[in-house]
Amino acid sequence: MATTACNFNLNLNLGFHGMHQKPMTWPTRAPSVSRGGNGVAPLVVTRAIDTNEFLGDFGARDPFPAELESSFGEKVLGYGNTEHRILIPNISALSLSQQDCAPISPSQPPISEHDAQMLVRKVVGWRLVNEEGGHKLRCLWKLRDFKCGVELINRISKVAEAAGHFPNIYLEQPNQVRAELWTTSIGGLSMNDFIVAAKIDEIKTSDLVPRKRVWA
Repeated sequence: MATTACNFNLNLNLGFHGMHQKPMTWPTRAPSVSRGGNGVAPLVVTRAIDTNEFLGDFGARDPFPAELESSFGEKVLGYGNTEHRILIPNISALSLSQQDCAPISPSQPPISEHDAQMLVRKVVGWRLVNEEGGHKLRCLWKLRDFKCGVELINRISKVAEAAGHFPNIYLEQPNQVRAELWTTSIGGLSMNDFIVAAKIDEIKTSDLVPRKRVWA
């Protein structure tokens, strides 16, 4: 069987790092054509080759018509018709300090002691106290001096006014502030008390507390 070799000269202009690649030569055996069963004549292929047939575009590509007809997207991970939605976090997913106080009805029962014990873990420095037959939230701050105590009261007042739920605030001694939260209309604690306590926790106090001594 007579065959002849033909060369496919493929000029690859890839531009990697600004370099021009040398042409590649791939020797191959030419296809043969039968003539009447009495022999095989050589066939020389001289077709020009498009480099895009081999390389394609770098990055993503559109699916081929045959791929679309096969519904390949339904058979692979990442189904194309998947619904994507951006969900807004519900109230329970937000931290207490990010929530807003809600109106309280006088017929609404106060939070149970069990729930109050769970919620008090989410506010720093506050503790549950039982006075006059109901639970309250209480927090104490030791400050540098009288002026710092007044400044803290002003900062707490701004937070409470913005929230629309107000604690009782006391300036005890020259440098101690005490705040108490409970909902008077229901005679106990509501979620609003814990929300305001969490908002008060975010008040900056580092410039008001006593300075630590540094020993040489």
